[in-house]
Order: sequence, then C-alpha cells, then structure tokens
Amino acid sequence: MLQNNAKLKSLIVSLWDTLWSSGIANPLTAIEQISYLLFIKKLDENEKNVERNIAEGYWTEKDYTLKFGGEYTPYVDVAKLEAEYKKSKDKSKTIEEVIAEARQPRKAEELRWSYFKNMSADAMLQHVRFNVFDFVKKLNSDTAFFTKHMESANFELRSPSLLVEAIKKIDEIYLEIEKDAEDGKQTIQDIQGDVYEMLLSEIATAGKMGQFRTPRHLIKLMAELVEPKLGNRIADPACGTGGFLIGAYQYILTDLVRKTEPSKLTIDEDGFESGIVSSILTPENKIILDQGLIGFDIDVTMVRLGLMNLMMHGINNPQIDYRNTLSKSYNEEASYDIVMANPPFTGKLDKGDINPDLKIDSTSTELLFLSRISKMLRAGGKAAVIIPEGVLFGSSGAQKATREMLLKDSQLEAVVSLPQGAFKPYTGVKTAILIFTKVQEDSKDWHTEKVWFYSVENDGYSLDDNRRKLKENPLPEIKTAFEARAKVKYENRKNHFFVELKEIQENELDLSYNRYKEYEYAEQKYDPPKEILEKLIQLEKEILEDMNELNSLIR
Repeated sequence: MLQNNAKLKSLIVSLWDTLWSSGIANPLTAIEQISYLLFIKKLDENEKNVERNIAEGYWTEKDYTLKFGGEYTPYVDVAKLEAEYKKSKDKSKTIEEVIAEARQPRKAEELRWSYFKNMSADAMLQHVRFNVFDFVKKLNSDTAFFTKHMESANFELRSPSLLVEAIKKIDEIYLEIEKDAEDGKQTIQDIQGDVYEMLLSEIATAGKMGQFRTPRHLIKLMAELVEPKLGNRIADPACGTGGFLIGAYQYILTDLVRKTEPSKLTIDEDGFESGIVSSILTPENKIILDQGLIGFDIDVTMVRLGLMNLMMHGINNPQIDYRNTLSKSYNEEASYDIVMANPPFTGKLDKGDINPDLKIDSTSTELLFLSRISKMLRAGGKAAVIIPEGVLFGSSGAQKATREMLLKDSQLEAVVSLPQGAFKPYTGVKTAILIFTKVQEDSKDWHTEKVWFYSVENDGYSLDDNRRKLKENPLPEIKTAFEARAKVKYENRKNHFFVELKEIQENELDLSYNRYKEYEYAEQKYDPPKEILEKLIQLEKEILEDMNELNSLIR
C-alpha cells in the first residue's frame, strides 16, 4: 500500500517541490498543473490497458472506444508561420495554403503521453499546451461537469525544461506504481488514486499556505459510522477536493469486496478493514457510482481538483459542480441518503445572499451548513458532519435554534468529541462529529430520545503540528462501541454513555461531551504543617552545608 512505499512518497514530494520551487507561488496552481499532467499520463496508461485486453482477446473493440482512436486539428501559430513564410524563398504556395495545410487533421495518437514525451522540449511544450490540453478539456460530453469547469482552465507551465523534468518524475512515479501493484493487493487504478490523494495532502502541509483538508483517517471513521451503500445518493455540500466522496466510494468498494471476495480484504494503517479493489466493479456498478457521488463547492479550483480526484480514482463522469449551497439559488431538499461533510466554520456570509429557507438567523457558516445538510437529507437519510464544539454549547439564539432543529427534525444519534489537536497544523479549534438520521422536516415534535456521547482521547496520530502516526489504532474501537451502544448497560459516564433528551433540555440543549462526563476527583492527603516545616528546615540545613563545603574549595 502507498503508505509503505517510501520511494513513491519521496517521488511525489519531489514532483511537488519541482513545481513549487520553479516560481509557481500559488500552491493550488501548482497542484492544478500537476493534476493535469498526472491525468494525461493516466489516459495513456488506460489506453494501453484497453489495447492489451483487446489484443489478448479479453475485450472487443465494441466493449471500449479508444480515446485516441480518432483525429485532432492541430494548433497553428499563424504569426510564426507568416513570419517564416516572409523569410522563405519558396512561394509555390500561398500563405493561406500553408496555414490550411498546417491545420490538416492528424492522428489523435500524437496526443498520447508515450508519443509527446519523446519530442524536443520546445516542441513538446507547445504541443501539450495547445493540443493535448485542449483535447483533455473536451474529453467528456459537452454536458459533463468536467467539461464545463475545465473550459476556463489554463496550462500554466511555460518552461520547456520544467515540463521535461515534471514528465520525467511522473514516469518514475508510474514505474513505482507498477511495482506496487505486483503484490495484487491494489490495482494500478487504485494506487493512482492514492498517489493523487497524497499529492493533494501536500496542499495543506505547514509552510505551503494551503487549504484546510480533513485528515483521511477521520473521513474513514465517518464513513464507517454512516455506512454508505451502492445505490445511495451521497453528497458533500462543501466538498473541496472531494475527500469525503472518495471516502464513501472506498467504503463501498470495501463492502463489495467483503461480500464477494473477502480474501482480498486487508487491514489498513488505521486499523480498518480495506478492500479498495476497483476491478471488482461491474460496468453497471460504475454507472451507479458515477451518478451517486455528488459534490458542490464555491471555489472553481477546488471543483476542478475534486473532479480530477474522483476521475483518478476511477469515477469516469464525476458529479461535482460550482454551487453555493447556502445561497438563494440552491433549493435541493430531501434528495440524499448520505451526507458527509466538514463545512467551513470560520466564515461569515452576506445576509442578503443566504437562503431564507434555512431558517437560521445567523451569518455563521457552521450553523447554516447544519441546516442545509438537514434539509438535503431525505427521511431515513444519515449524516456525519464535523463541527466546532462551540456549536454544541453556545448560548446565542441561533446556536440553540440549530441544536433544537437537530434534535427535532432528526434523531441525533451520536456526538463524538475529537481531541484538541485533531486538525493541526491547520487549526487548534476543538471539534466534534455529529451523526444524525433525518426523520421529518420542520418537526414540532422531538425525534431524539437520547444521545450517545463518545470522547476520542487519541485518534492514532500525535496531537502536534507534525501529526505523526502512532502505533495504536483506536478509531476502530469507536465503530465497535457505536454499533454495540444499544446493547450496553452503561454504569457510569467516564468515556462513552447515553444522555436522555430530558436532561439535555434541562441544560439548555447543551450537547457538549464535557457537560455530561462524570469526573473522578482523587482525594489528596498532605502531611501536617509542622512536619512540612521541619522537612523544609532540614533541607535548608543540607543546602547550607553543601554551600560551605563548596566555599572551602574555592581559593
């Protein structure tokens, strides 16, 4: 698996550093450009796989349409041609004929990585910028989100030597991917996805001024708690690079492997069962997943990265769109079976832009997103949402109204309190995971009878800025405890426990773990004051004797 391949990790970091140190100051721009190159390489690798399967008789040409089987119209630098024409003595053709000849369609094979990587540096840069990249932008149908959001994308690499170096490093990465796939635990497709996820994690490393990303192990935990299934409509209203959608996708893959080929299951670095083998998916299942993973974001760069992320993981036609899900223009309700999210909780919105249907008198995004997520769920739909713990005990009217909405419209199943450093180095804000199941919109009745509380003291990583992996894997214990909660008779409130709705109501709907935790106070015994004083006097005598001895040695 990727986390065990130090060379592959080193190559990915080296690729990032190559662009980062080349003068591309914005980390998101650097990631975008690397994403495009990785994607172009992936297209060529996929085509090789198709050709191999056809040649060996596993597939026929009817099963798969070759992406590079047609033609393309090459880019022509008209100004350059005109300048060369003026200098040339050969005037057997008019300049119009020369331009028309240069624009004659050519075989799309020339757009493949394996073709253009052997071109001269200058010719390769022009070919990739104007021909290959244009082909990639139009890869899916005109109605696809990928095509829609790639329309305004630009290939920003301008240095021929930088492009050559990046291509060299990506080829080295793919050599390692092939070696890593030889053990059969993961396919090349799945390792490609892991590589891209690791690349995205570089956005958020300290010193790179990156974006806030949810740690992958917490995404895995949340997927384990809500258990998305094939055929579910799964959404993230503020999806960023698509981490939660990938988490749901990988949970579904593991579940399919568990049911059909359990021998391929492994235990991952966080202690969870893992069967991320995309080859298990039938064509029908792939279509279901394409249509079932839906994301929205208000940053078009994040939308592109999210689209690339899902496509690198094998989702051919991802459904990620540029939308503000808190605005008046978004009214999708009761549409989803699962919502997983870590919405932004540091921003404020213009009150005039907020959708009044959210019915939360606040401009705080953490409250508005909870209302939006609740409305997105259909009856019986389940959500796992990360929120700052202040939402759980805040005394403002909007905070109380949000908690009341959760307890009435849904069955609030669990509050999982995360440790203080769970989101370092990005933020020190203490957070919690809410798990709730939608019952009825705008309910006047309370649909929560009791809430299960759990405190995560250690998430398996050091709680400092480095977030180093520790030996223990405590997160699967949460899954076990959550599943067994209804059968356990809790004798105390020292770690995890239930709190009845009545008690929560008596405490102004406070949902913070610490409000209900039972603390133990150990009795401290002290010596009588006279004995303490005698010990101090004796200690002072000993110090004075030592000082006199030291003084006698000094001349």
